[in-house]
Amino acid sequence: MHSQVYYARNPVVAFRRFHCHSHRESPALLLAARPSFVSGTTATIAQYTLRTRSLSDLRCYATSAPSTATHNSNTKQQMEQQTQTRIKDYTPYLSAMARRFEPSPIRALQPLLKIPGMISLGGGMPNASYFPFENIDVKLKDGSTYNISGPDLEAALNYSPSYGLPQLVTWLKAYQGAEHKPPFASPDDWHVCVTTGSSDAGAKAFQMLIDPGDYVLVENPTYSGSLAGLRPITERLVGIDTDQHGLIPESLEKTLDSWPQDRKRPRVLYIIPTGQNPSGSTLSTDRRREVYRIACAHDLIVLEDDPYYHLRLTDDCDATTTQPPPPSFLSMDTQGRVLRFDSFSKVVSSGLRVGWATGPMPLIETMQLSQQITTMHPSGVSQMLLLRLLEKWGPEGLESHLKSIRAGYRNRRDNIAASAERHLKGLAEWHIPEAGMFLWFKAIGVKSTERLIKERALEQKVLFVPGAAFTPPVMNPETGKFSTPPSPYVRASFSVASEMDMDEALRRFAVLLREEAASRV
Repeated sequence: MHSQVYYARNPVVAFRRFHCHSHRESPALLLAARPSFVSGTTATIAQYTLRTRSLSDLRCYATSAPSTATHNSNTKQQMEQQTQTRIKDYTPYLSAMARRFEPSPIRALQPLLKIPGMISLGGGMPNASYFPFENIDVKLKDGSTYNISGPDLEAALNYSPSYGLPQLVTWLKAYQGAEHKPPFASPDDWHVCVTTGSSDAGAKAFQMLIDPGDYVLVENPTYSGSLAGLRPITERLVGIDTDQHGLIPESLEKTLDSWPQDRKRPRVLYIIPTGQNPSGSTLSTDRRREVYRIACAHDLIVLEDDPYYHLRLTDDCDATTTQPPPPSFLSMDTQGRVLRFDSFSKVVSSGLRVGWATGPMPLIETMQLSQQITTMHPSGVSQMLLLRLLEKWGPEGLESHLKSIRAGYRNRRDNIAASAERHLKGLAEWHIPEAGMFLWFKAIGVKSTERLIKERALEQKVLFVPGAAFTPPVMNPETGKFSTPPSPYVRASFSVASEMDMDEALRRFAVLLREEAASRV
């Protein structure tokens, strides 16, 4: 017999708590409608949420997720040791702005609307009967179809909780529980929040954890979009050395061990562990464990940005040699210091703009408070389109889709690698990426590729991104000003161009590099 799980059995009690306590405790109301997930049970949404029929599809995920029974089987000593090391108060990690976040009193009314007999004159929900949309018919490339109408369409078109549509939130939490098995004592200790893509999750996390003038640890190189999000908050970005295997733990530890005593210590590490953008590197299991150990030793919050997690290009090639993916930082987070970002942009649709954050409940709660005052919630239509697709596919259909995508990107990677070997040998250095969609070239003998790419390559009608776009700024000790150092690197994407076009692009790049070399003689 399956048991039902409710986070708050009486939303009225939660409502009273909202009005009677300080804003540090007031999120209790907002959690009242939060879906719970416990392995081995049918995860159900509280009776005042939309519906529950989709949750039966998640049982196969739930059976492999961490369960309360499993945790209870641990010895008392093990549990006490884990509790002693787990972060209990996240306030010291929050930015001054995030500490001032408060729940919206209007948004707080939403869970109460589902109570039978409740008459609401409080909220500002538009009347869905006046919306002009009747239904949405979706046809997939395999010829199958699905429809969104009735209560589903009404929920998609109207305002919804800031965590995301409850059914999708429940699906994502079950999926994360099965895929990463976060080592928390209770499923209520961690949660997920749907965001407008994983970049939005990152931007909210930066705002939540970083104050102006803070030092932030990042990989060198790192994603240009994240640099763009960090720089308006602080220019003090400390680049940690990387190689073809990703961030070098020894470099991270040396940086922190030698940190000046009179300088404010960093409290955030931003890292892209799989198919890193731009380098394509993937951290090994041993390096991940070392990085997490260092983060614990130096009291860092780890922002694990993993949009290429499902684009691991070494998988599925040979069933006899395929290795499981390296464990995520979330899966080894015994102290509650990892905030993970995922995305459907690379594997379903980038235009849907659906990503999600996973991590300790206090951080996720603060993140959704930020969402309340910005977008309110991601697109309900996008969320419902995705949810019904995932339900239609089921676990086997999703995995089949992911395998086909990996096969396609693997073929593209192999094509551009062959072209690089054909045209750039002796002119550039590179490593074959294990994941993602980028090849990272180092131009031999070139100090800076900025002008080479922005001017001369453009004249030859070929586009790359110069390495400086991914390089953290460096402070001049004499002037105190920050500037981007020159970079000999170039990022090439193999996700869209045809095999013939990629080959021609690298041929033109080779011509430019030869001309550059000749000019230095």
